[in-house]
Amino acid sequence: MKAIVCTKYGPPDVLELRDVEKPTPKDNEVQVRVHAASVAMGDCELRGLKVPFEWKLLLRIGFGIRAPRRNILGQELAGEIESTGRDVTRFKKGDQVFALTGLHLGAYAEYDCLKESAILAIKPASVSYEEAAVVPAGGLHAINFLRRANIQPGQQVLIRGAGGSIGTVAVQLAKSYGGIVTGVDRTGKLDMIRSIGADHVVDYAKE
Repeated sequence: MKAIVCTKYGPPDVLELRDVEKPTPKDNEVQVRVHAASVAMGDCELRGLKVPFEWKLLLRIGFGIRAPRRNILGQELAGEIESTGRDVTRFKKGDQVFALTGLHLGAYAEYDCLKESAILAIKPASVSYEEAAVVPAGGLHAINFLRRANIQPGQQVLIRGAGGSIGTVAVQLAKSYGGIVTGVDRTGKLDMIRSIGADHVVDYAKE
């Protein structure tokens, strides 16, 4: 199968398209044919080691000294289940799913295998693969924060970084809860933030 392999830590050109062995699902895993994968901030930070200095050594120890041991990056994906292990009961061949791969990574490939117990769910039919692939990480964070906030109808809600992966989901969830939403971000994202439902926007570079 084809996969984008991270050959070492560095800028985007350390990524190479290669032929690699297709993974086979274990008894408790599903094999997903990947239709879409996101480019998350975490992937970029890991690939380039763009983290505070004190974290770099820990990341190298955890993920690999000169290059990531799990050299196929990608934390979010959407696709179709190609096959299942014999112990899998929640999913079947042909199911359209989306998932957060977490530290397993592996989404930048034609196929990935995930445990049935992973953060893996059936994709709504009304959502495209591309749309579903960018939901898991930001969506989980956003819904966790907003549930804790216990937003009530008519309540004012300020969302900083409203144009990011967490913020865009948070804006839409806050509106669905009946909040009056103000989104804060840079100039180039303000129109998009309005388009997803924000009542007010603030350009942090100007206000």
